[in-house]
Amino acid sequence: MTFDPLAPPPLLTADLPGIGGRIKQAPEDFEVEEIPAYEPSGSGEFLYLWIEKRAMGAEFFARQVARRLGIPSGEVGTAGMKDRHAITRQMVSVPAGVEERLGQLDGDGIQVLRVSRHTNKLKTGHLHGNRFKIRVRDIDANAEARIEPLLERLRNYGLPNYYGTQRFGREGETVRIGMALVRDEPTEIDGRRINARNPFLRKLALSAAQSALFNHYLGQRLRDGLFRKVLEGDVMAKWPFGGLFVARDPAVEQARFDARETVTAGPIFGRKTFPAAATAVQREAAILQDAGLSIANFRGFGKLVQGTRRHNVLYINDLDCQLQNGSLQLAFSLPSGSYATVVLAEIMKNDTAEREPNDAPE
Repeated sequence: MTFDPLAPPPLLTADLPGIGGRIKQAPEDFEVEEIPAYEPSGSGEFLYLWIEKRAMGAEFFARQVARRLGIPSGEVGTAGMKDRHAITRQMVSVPAGVEERLGQLDGDGIQVLRVSRHTNKLKTGHLHGNRFKIRVRDIDANAEARIEPLLERLRNYGLPNYYGTQRFGREGETVRIGMALVRDEPTEIDGRRINARNPFLRKLALSAAQSALFNHYLGQRLRDGLFRKVLEGDVMAKWPFGGLFVARDPAVEQARFDARETVTAGPIFGRKTFPAAATAVQREAAILQDAGLSIANFRGFGKLVQGTRRHNVLYINDLDCQLQNGSLQLAFSLPSGSYATVVLAEIMKNDTAEREPNDAPE
């Protein structure tokens, strides 16, 4: 199958009608709360601030914290980027020396809810995941009858752990640059030459290309009826956390997969990706071939495309909903790196689930 990095991957619930609707009509419609990887110890040279922000983009938020406290932006630590069109609660670290100035943070979309101390600066990835409360407005008149079969399918089978379209940039520009880099082609978008030497853009674009290839790989498993089937040579991961290993006996590993002890883990292609074997490695090679690539294409970027594995399946044990006055409120948790919009796409069945409102200048 020809690879298109912007093609929407197949849905697990494609045979079930969605509830339609719209999201993010107001910041209160989309709440995100971090699940920290650890709690602050109570002592140390860094302040850990539990902050609620409203309708504020991640980069603008970090700059505001730095400006209000009078410190360089690089001294502000966060574990992950949070949605702009939302109310979010997250941990932020700053040097303890600014404690007397913390009162300057509150206001204009920022509120400090709790202050503690810890021994290290907070860094990207220092979180287990995020809790979401999302209101879907203007839902279909038949939504009440449609929602339970959708939720039941996701509870029983798990969620395909696709990357959301946010990963690929506005109108897919980021992933198009990334694919050009991997293919060693000119980085042009609609006739415009892009300076792909910018370190931040280069890292983002290459990551987007890897993500699109993963989506293509996982989509092919769904199309071929292999979403919940263990193949000989599949790379397996212990669920929810744990090491990787290769499935040598598919029957044995299928039983462990069905018991939710393990999940299959798809490729984030790179020079050090944990290798699959047998049937599984042949399928992964075919994914690269679809895109006109081989693993050699990933060897010229150093640490930017090391390669790793990503769970193909997510189990959302707390997926719940409430119908309220013509709208639906969903509540669920996802691990770090997984996308609420992927859940919404399965449930809503329209492009609103993946489309962000136009950003106003910050």
